[in-house]
Amino acid sequence: MTRMPSLSRREWLTLSSAGVISFSMSGWLENLAAAAANNPQRRHSCILLWMNGGPSQMDTFDLKPGTNNGGPFKEISTAVPGIKISEHLPKIAKHMKDMVLVRSMSTKESDHGRASYLMRTGRVPTGPVQYPTMGSVLSKELGNPDAELPNFVSIAPFRALSPAAYGPGFLGPQYAPLVVAEGAVNFGPQQQTNVDQLLKVEDLDLPGGVTSKRASTRVDLLRDMEKDFMARRPGAAPLSHSTAYERAVTLMRSAAAKAFNLSEEPKSMRDAYGRDLFGQGCLLARRLIEHGVPFVEVTQSSAPGTQGTLGWDTHQDNFENVRKLSGVLDQGWAQLMTDLKQRGLLDSTLIVWMGEFGRTPRIERGRNGRDHWAVSWSTVLAGGGLKGGQVIGRTSKDGTTVEERPVSVPDLLSTVSLNLGVDFMKQNASNVGRPIRIVEPTAKPIKEVLA
Repeated sequence: MTRMPSLSRREWLTLSSAGVISFSMSGWLENLAAAAANNPQRRHSCILLWMNGGPSQMDTFDLKPGTNNGGPFKEISTAVPGIKISEHLPKIAKHMKDMVLVRSMSTKESDHGRASYLMRTGRVPTGPVQYPTMGSVLSKELGNPDAELPNFVSIAPFRALSPAAYGPGFLGPQYAPLVVAEGAVNFGPQQQTNVDQLLKVEDLDLPGGVTSKRASTRVDLLRDMEKDFMARRPGAAPLSHSTAYERAVTLMRSAAAKAFNLSEEPKSMRDAYGRDLFGQGCLLARRLIEHGVPFVEVTQSSAPGTQGTLGWDTHQDNFENVRKLSGVLDQGWAQLMTDLKQRGLLDSTLIVWMGEFGRTPRIERGRNGRDHWAVSWSTVLAGGGLKGGQVIGRTSKDGTTVEERPVSVPDLLSTVSLNLGVDFMKQNASNVGRPIRIVEPTAKPIKEVLA
């Protein structure tokens, strides 16, 4: 039997770019993915910064100054000569050497629910298959099933428009996220002091008058009752209930639960992230990554002073709302990268910035807004040991089409997977009895950004 030779990542990328091998036919991709997945140095963590509502690429990372579609924002230079972004992201601009701007995302879904499902699972919501969100998939591959902290934490998600896009799907409840601060979107200045309460994990403390010994006796009794109930009535609902209780008990008994206590951080550090829900969510994400949580997502659904919009869904007053949203994003995200780098964690932590789609290049003059747009828009990858300081793809001068290097959702998710050392061709058993790949086999990873 002929044995397939082992290639280094650099050798594989060299051969691939030269056309010696192909993604779909040769089998070399599977060899690379397996090697990456088995290399402990590639076991990274991931932070997803989810921009609820769909951020405007034209006013953040792919401006078109001097055109009818451009709007009033100016471009500024970044740490990488030739790469320019919005004037309202000056702190992020300083980190461009560790960032990859993907300006050529192209999808077909422009409905919030369907697009969120697509971006977060890699599939459109059709048929009986219950696809898992990317946090569930990646935390399953990267996480420790015996860890005291959850392997997947979701901070301030807004799940109302597409609940299935946030769930573990056919992977089961053991891979569901621990959710904190759900639905906290109307975050005005009057609520600034409520951040700590919003970000607390509920019900971790024992009730008044209940000792640890008595609590343990109650837990054991509950376990016996649930075991008997599940033996007589097996199913997803009892399993989900039992899993949730077991995770809660583990967290209650763990000293690692202090990761959720932001009051341990110096005032100067908390101020640096921004005293808003997104900024403090980013700080919590850093603390969780430090404690070994492999996947954390932080949702930005608002900014102090925004009006008439839910997050980045800026159908009205786009420029004023994007300016305010960008200010919150800029401070929280930039400080997250600074903090991770200073702690030696940036190279092992991949940050993914994206929403469900972009916004229309054409400005709706009556409302001064931008509508949903899935044809040509932007996502960003940062940290994770990527070859930063790059722009992938190019849109037309008016922003309406992709002119160079279109990137699909499978392309993006396979790139994320490979960077994290996950074999994206791996299959999991689904709820319909057939194996499902982590990412669709049509995926073409963005090989030029992988180190």
